[in-house]
Amino acid sequence: MRYLREFRDPVLAARLVDAIATVATRRWTIMEVCGGQTHSIIRNGLDQLLAEQVEFVHGPGCPVCVTPLETIDRALAIAARPEVILCSFGDMLRVPGSDTDLFSVRARGGDVRVVYSPLDAVRLAEENPRREVVFLGIGFETTAPANAMAVVAARARGLRNFSMLVSHVLVPPAMAAVLAAPENRVRAFLAAGHVCAVMGTSQYEPLVTSHRVPIVVTGFEPLDLLDGVRTAVEQLEAGRAELANAYSRAVCADGNVVAQRTLDRTFTVCDRAWRGIGVIPGSGWRLADEYAEFDAEIRFDVTGLTAEESSECHSGDVLRGMIKPPQCPAFGGRCTPRTPLGATMVSTEGACAAYFQFRRLGADHG
Repeated sequence: MRYLREFRDPVLAARLVDAIATVATRRWTIMEVCGGQTHSIIRNGLDQLLAEQVEFVHGPGCPVCVTPLETIDRALAIAARPEVILCSFGDMLRVPGSDTDLFSVRARGGDVRVVYSPLDAVRLAEENPRREVVFLGIGFETTAPANAMAVVAARARGLRNFSMLVSHVLVPPAMAAVLAAPENRVRAFLAAGHVCAVMGTSQYEPLVTSHRVPIVVTGFEPLDLLDGVRTAVEQLEAGRAELANAYSRAVCADGNVVAQRTLDRTFTVCDRAWRGIGVIPGSGWRLADEYAEFDAEIRFDVTGLTAEESSECHSGDVLRGMIKPPQCPAFGGRCTPRTPLGATMVSTEGACAAYFQFRRLGADHG
């Protein structure tokens, strides 16, 4: 129990660990669907504290990690154009495309800039009317409202030199794909609290009903995760499958209705490719036809660009919970944060990066 000393409330942490150990009669497989939760679990040793009761498998919850290879290649092609300022969050710059990454494009003279908000890109478009400013808009439902507002703001300001390369993905269809896989071992999910803060919780009810799987909405602090695990294990042991909210201080059933209205107006649901996984029907957003003039894929004619994943990178198996990062033959050797083969090693929310950073380099795959 050496990890418990690191918790903000070690007494409560010990009680939660004891409660899980008391109720569990077998080892349950639970998937967290958030890269931030993955890092919290590995950093705080929750998987080791609960090794006899729970096997944590890491789902496709890292937005950088699941951004498809062709989207990266499209961003690279756009960023190499002399008239373009390509704006992105910093963790996208090292994500490898087919041949290079955005960091390398910048090193060769491309105007690639790190921003902290999509509205920063809108401001750059105002300040540089003779340049084309493109924002690389990726992520789950959490970041989508801000990206939607950037497009709305660009239209309101009459900016014809702003566009967005959109690669938004949706959590529930990805969870459904995991559950439908013949090799699925997941018996319960920890759902990402920040996604539910935007979208509410009702979107998970059909999954609970159709697959008879508990889904517990939880946060990212160790105590939040332990409480979520306790709730999930109690349901599993009782043979129940329910949707539970263990993060009520931030999540309500309806979510952020204002944000949802903006999303409904700005985006439309589409099929989306997930890096290392493939196309999941109805799992993404693209810009609605009303905002097609801001679609960078159309503006720069890169829609038809396709790419093939490296056979050496097993990030898709990691993202589907089929293997742990050290089980990939390239992990820690050919693939490191300095020389990543896939986004799961370079993203700040990637499972491979978590295992590498926190020295889980051995063969402990349990």
